Amino acid sequence: MVQYNDRIHSDPRVMLGKPVVRGTRITVESILRHLGDGDTVEQVLRAWPNLEKEDILAALSFSADVIAHEDELVG
Repeated sequence: MVQYNDRIHSDPRVMLGKPVVRGTRITVESILRHLGDGDTVEQVLRAWPNLEKEDILAALSFSADVIAHEDELVG
């Protein structure tokens, strides 16, 4: 299981508090939309060269926990 607590961050001063990849303004939502639109992980990484594959996996893991109502607030 991918741990996302060190990669996904939420701060009301950044992107209106939406969960983002730590140190960026790339939202989990944006990553999911790209993947949902059919982009591959490799295409997402090319679009955002500062992302790592582990960031994408963390976004997916975070999203699964949110949907399952098992998420903790990220800080």
